[in-house]
Order: sequence, then C-alpha cells, then structure tokens
Amino acid sequence: MKTYIYSTLLWSATLFSSCSSDDKTSVQNTDSPILVQLSKSSTNSSGASATVSGKLVARNSVNVSTKMMGYITSMKAEVGQNVTAGQALVHINSTDIQAKGGQANAQILQAQANFNSAKKDYERFQNLYKNQSASQKELDDMRARYEIALAGLQAAQQMKNEVNSQYKYTNITAPISGTITAKFAEQGDMASPGSPLLTIESSGALQAQVLVSEENITLIHQGMQVLVTLKSINKTISGMVSEISKSAANTGGQYLVKINIAASRDLLPGMFVNVQFPFKNSGKKNQDFQEMIIIPKSALVEKGQLTGVYVVSSQNTAVLRWIKIGKILGDQAEVISGLNSKEPYIVSANGKLYNGAKIQIK
Repeated sequence: MKTYIYSTLLWSATLFSSCSSDDKTSVQNTDSPILVQLSKSSTNSSGASATVSGKLVARNSVNVSTKMMGYITSMKAEVGQNVTAGQALVHINSTDIQAKGGQANAQILQAQANFNSAKKDYERFQNLYKNQSASQKELDDMRARYEIALAGLQAAQQMKNEVNSQYKYTNITAPISGTITAKFAEQGDMASPGSPLLTIESSGALQAQVLVSEENITLIHQGMQVLVTLKSINKTISGMVSEISKSAANTGGQYLVKINIAASRDLLPGMFVNVQFPFKNSGKKNQDFQEMIIIPKSALVEKGQLTGVYVVSSQNTAVLRWIKIGKILGDQAEVISGLNSKEPYIVSANGKLYNGAKIQIK
C-alpha cells in the first residue's frame, strides 16, 4: 500500500515539473522579439492624381429601329449573337405598304395614259400649226395639257419610289458587324417609328467613359496616359484620353472623358472601371490635390469591416493602426487617412503579430 502511494506522488511531481518547464518555455517564446521587415509608404512622385469611376463601352454602338409602324412577323436576333453588316434581323408586316404600292402602280398607269394622249395631241397640233390649220392659242393649250400630264406622271413615279423606300424599313438588316447586346422587342410586338428594337456593338474596340469634376477637368488633355483598373478581374491596363467634353450642361456639372484602351478578350462592355489621372507637379502646392499614399495589400490587416496596418511604437513593439482605404490599384491600396507618408509600417513578420508584441527589425 505504501509503495503505491509513493509511486503516485512521484508521478505527480514529475508531471508538475514538466508542466512548469513548458510554461517557462512558452513565456520565454512570448518574450522573444518577432523578426519583422519595415517599409515606408510610397507616393506618386510625379505629383498628385485623381481617380474616378466609370464603365467600359463599345466605341461603335448602334440602336436599330424602324420608321414604319406594324407588327413584327419575324425576329432573327438574340442577345449575344454575332452578326455581320447586311444580315437580315427583323421583318415587319408590310400589308399597308403593299396596298400603297398597288395604288402607286395604278396611279402610274393612269398618269402614263394621260401623258401619252396629251403627247399625241400636242404633236398633232404642232403639225396643224405649221400648216396654219390651228391657232397659237390652241397650240399653247395643247402644250399646257402635255406639261401637266408629264408632271402627273413624274409625281406618280416619285410616289412609287417613296413606297419602295419604305419597304426597306420592313426588312431590317444589321447596319454594322458586331454583337447584339440588347433586345427591346419580340415577334408579335408592335414596332413604332423611332423606338429601338436592337442594340448592336462592334466587337474589339472599347472605351472607358468617366465623368470628371470641374476641379480636375482643366488638368486633363487629349493623349494623356492613364491607368485603368478593373476590380472585377483584378487587372490594371494603360489607356489614352481620346475625347474631352467641353460642356457639363447635360451631365450634372461633370465633364465626360473618353479613354481608348487596347482590345482584350477579358474586357467586356459594361464592366466598371477606376481611371487614375496623374497630374505633374508644377512646383506649387495645389490645394485641390493630395499626394497619394500607396501601400501593398499584403501589409493590410482586416478585422470585420475595419482595415489596419502594423506600425512600430517608441518601445519597439507592434501597434495595430486603423486606416481608411481608398482605391485598389492592382496589388496596391491607396491610404486616405491614418498613415503618414513618411511613417514606416510592418510589411512581413516571422511570427504572428499582435498589439504590444516585441519586434526586431531585420
């Protein structure tokens, strides 16, 4: 019995000693500094910049419509379908046009008969007048009748031409080659003059369209190189300003700017973009712009809806600083507030950082 009690006490003492050793080791690991690497936030060395949002659009976009009212009897078009210029897409009931065409043909026959009769009478009276068998007045009357008949025939022919021109609006073809991006009517619907039926956008050539404030528009010029970021596909490409609107009357006080970009299979019309306009530093402080502070996204710490970055305190410890993030530019992020442009921050660490953790700079 005593032997059992002594064995139990010996096992307990050994376990307690082991636990105490582990605790001491843990405290020692906690107190040891974490090796970290620092970096300073970069700024736009060329001066200030402005970033605005917009979307991609096709350079050539056409709304297909008709000048005739009638029921759509055939619709050979679907969204996403590729079409070529001249391809038949929509047919509209042409019964009314056919009736007008029949009337025009009848009027031409009638006018032609009147013209032929007037022409023969006029030629006959010319011979009679030469033989002094008809007076000048009779000849003038025949000439007037002939000219009236000729005018009537020409008017009937022009009416026929008008009817023929209306036929092409009942058989609608693709005006350009491209992709159908929108469809506003279906077979059996009533087509109205001027109302769009389809939208066709040419493939390949795209533009980024953005609205720029009046404070920035004077610093933008044609041919200016800009950065276009597409957050949906995490891609940043270069672009060039091609058009600048000189009026903001119809755009709510902002100016429309168009940027040409290179064609790519990844880019589709309608994608949202962020366009960064760089402004060269003129040597004077511009109150409208602030230097853009940029840090790598890998240095950010996200907790819920908060975003922060670890900085170094005067006691050489890590401190989590909450910051406000602006635009995301590829693998970098713009810092709006919370971090000074000359203040170092922790980029990487050999251990898990937390508030108050002792650090050692590499």
